[in-house]
Amino acid sequence: MSLRPSPENRFLTASPGRIFAATAFPMIVIMVMNGMLGIIDAAFLGHFVGPQAMAAVGMAFPVLMLTIALSTLVSGGMSSLLARQLGADDRDAANATFAGAHGIALTIASLLIVIFCACGWGFALRIAGSDGPVAEMVWVFLAITVFGTPIQFLLGVHADAWRNEGGAGLMALISLGVTLINILLNYILVAVLELGVAGSATGTVLAQALGLVLLAGLRPLLGGMMPLNSLWRNRWTGSWRRIVALGAPVSLGFIGMALSAASVVLALRLTGGTDYERTIAAYGIVTRIFGFAFLPIMAIAMAMQSIVGNNVGARLFTRSDAVLRIAAATALLYCLAVEVLLLSRGTVAGAAFVADPDVIGKVGRILSPMASVYFFSGPILVLGLYFQAIGQSARAALLTMIKPFILLPVLVTVTATMLGADAIWFAYPLADGVAAIIATLVLAAAVRAQGDAGIGLKALENLS
Repeated sequence: MSLRPSPENRFLTASPGRIFAATAFPMIVIMVMNGMLGIIDAAFLGHFVGPQAMAAVGMAFPVLMLTIALSTLVSGGMSSLLARQLGADDRDAANATFAGAHGIALTIASLLIVIFCACGWGFALRIAGSDGPVAEMVWVFLAITVFGTPIQFLLGVHADAWRNEGGAGLMALISLGVTLINILLNYILVAVLELGVAGSATGTVLAQALGLVLLAGLRPLLGGMMPLNSLWRNRWTGSWRRIVALGAPVSLGFIGMALSAASVVLALRLTGGTDYERTIAAYGIVTRIFGFAFLPIMAIAMAMQSIVGNNVGARLFTRSDAVLRIAAATALLYCLAVEVLLLSRGTVAGAAFVADPDVIGKVGRILSPMASVYFFSGPILVLGLYFQAIGQSARAALLTMIKPFILLPVLVTVTATMLGADAIWFAYPLADGVAAIIATLVLAAAVRAQGDAGIGLKALENLS
């Protein structure tokens, strides 16, 4: 396999700060537009349907996180391989990875549909308790979402392929148009046609389908590094093991978020008393707010991942480590700004979604403890995706999985059992603090192991 740098690859030639800004800014635009969609959609549901719809979406959140996690398993694992292969100018390997990602994406989506057909209604009844109308809304919302996962997964594959080819600007333009169409569709389906949660889910699937058609259709016209016909010249069953191994750390981190959300919902159901529905509605709003705040962090980390992967593939380790420092500092400053905003304006944020004063007050009371040490979140994610980008999946897994899989579920359970439902939210700052200590230790160990050579050196072991 060739390990020479690609002569047309801007990731390898522009200054680290400039190429990071040029890649991260369009990615942030994309993520912010997607986040605005979630916020506006929640506002539509809260104002035009009511707290029951917000509660239903909050209960469906763990499954939504599962679909995101599985999509990331494919697109994230593909990205780690693809960036290094493109950096080394190994187009044949990149084409094979691109094709294999399509195969595993459709296989996982099909399995999800089968599982939902067998267990979806039972899940909705269990999560909603004795509230039949809410259970029905949960089921309808999830049915449309799960049956749309083949589109969602393939959209993730094509979007990440363009990102690793340096097409973040193109993605930003497409995302802007598609998101505006999605908002319009959701307004028509939810507010005008009064389809409720079904309208919300349907609008999202239709917009994702449009995005996929645009990203795939533009590849032959704009001449991406991987031609569309390479999908027919390579096996769709290739590279699955490597894609899964490299995508697992971030994917399992998202599954851990679903587990954490499920533990919160369960703890509230067992300890929340008669106010359970309003608390769940408030928690659903909070998940939307934190989901929106998280997206620019993810954009920063994904931009860093693409640049680092290309430079590691070309053996330019000084550049890859410089991009890590820039991305971590950017994420830290962003998270500090978000923390200050949420701590000072939490109640105002709740009023944007619902008119119920009890739900609004609960949003403020939930946000304050959850955001108290939020500034740790960004640098930890950036460091985790750095290790994933250079092929060190064990370190990436530790940083992306420890908080959602272990720390939060354990701390939520302990605080709910010992102190009651109102104390659950203090589990979040405790988990953030412990995760920050672990991240510091992991980074120190990586630096000691590699010395002056740069912590990206071992990634070459995964290029064969």
